[in-house]
Amino acid sequence: MKEQYYDKYKAMGLKIAYYRKLRGLTQMQLAELIDKNLAFIGAVEAPNVNRTISFDTLFDISEALNIPAYKFLVEDLADE
Repeated sequence: MKEQYYDKYKAMGLKIAYYRKLRGLTQMQLAELIDKNLAFIGAVEAPNVNRTISFDTLFDISEALNIPAYKFLVEDLADE
């Protein structure tokens, strides 16, 4: 990951966690829905871990949470 994008990935991970919790899902449940393991979801959502994800995975998460993918990429939740 390019250092200049660290904050963007961090924000995306926090948004994934936010929408996952809003849907009442655990990390394990989301992991199962997108065919990933718990450690992967934990790393994506952790604000102190440098973890990137592919667009395929982002789209899988988007479908699993029934949230448009762009919402994970906007700068601020207020921008939606």
